[in-house]
Amino acid sequence: MLSRRRLLQTATASLLAAPLAAEAQQAGRVHRIGFLGASAEAAPLRGLHEGLRELGYVQDRNIVFEYRFAQEKNERLPALAPELVRSKVDVIVAHASPATRAAKQATSTIPIVMVSVSNPVGTGFVASLARPGGNVTGLSNNDAGLGVKRLQLLKDALPKPSRTAVVKNPANPAAEPQFRETEAAARSLAIEVQPVDVRDPKELDAAFSVMAKARVGAFTVIPDPLFLRERKRIADLALMKRLPSVFARHENVEAGGLMSYGTSLTDLFRQAATYVDKILKGAKPGDLPVEEPTTFELVINLKTAKALGVTIPPSLLLRADQVIE
Repeated sequence: MLSRRRLLQTATASLLAAPLAAEAQQAGRVHRIGFLGASAEAAPLRGLHEGLRELGYVQDRNIVFEYRFAQEKNERLPALAPELVRSKVDVIVAHASPATRAAKQATSTIPIVMVSVSNPVGTGFVASLARPGGNVTGLSNNDAGLGVKRLQLLKDALPKPSRTAVVKNPANPAAEPQFRETEAAARSLAIEVQPVDVRDPKELDAAFSVMAKARVGAFTVIPDPLFLRERKRIADLALMKRLPSVFARHENVEAGGLMSYGTSLTDLFRQAATYVDKILKGAKPGDLPVEEPTTFELVINLKTAKALGVTIPPSLLLRADQVIE
């Protein structure tokens, strides 16, 4: 797995790649790919790099990268997106809704491949899934509608999850619609929800204090790059407060969370490489339908369950795609 240092070294190296790119021009055009995201998270970048490599793209031979990371501060994205535009990239790959919004505001001409965006039509990124129009296309994470499934998992795993915290980043435009969806689902399951906002890693300790004061019995997390990046700290705090959890990404469970149900980010970014390839070969993003994932994975961490004193029912374990022991 790529380390954060390695990723940042790669990003820096891309800025110095002009001489190599000039040499590569003799063999054909060198394409410039911009990447805009909240953080230098290894899993998404690995998926994108692997996907492009499988399609015949080699760093410094026929492709170079320009990376812009917001260091977990979404408010920095609107200033970083124009930097990619000025660097004359051929395509911008944007991770999640805040980055996609910043990229869309920065350019109406450079193709944008969004990845892991919830409700791209509702957020105004595309006109429709079948015919996006404009300069944006890519992959939805289809997290809309999964809130009820995650709450149901808590209900299946816990004796009485009567009050559950819903952790969200209000700086993410997809957070509020997903919270309302989760809130409606909670009513149907007779679960009371407590919204907890986290905009910055520094707010995590306070968020868990809020949960403790509210006497919640568990928590779920509306997906955001911030919560993926801070997965180990969130898992440690959850164990300290003895709070069962359910996430959207399996990486959170591998870091010590209890359960997850959702799509694989690595797979989504590997698929994003096919969009980049088609656009570089002349396809218009507005003509490329937005894809929604159809496969979701349930991951359960039995080691965490034991530490929390939670007994996972055998019926739930049988449904799991992966069980960490």
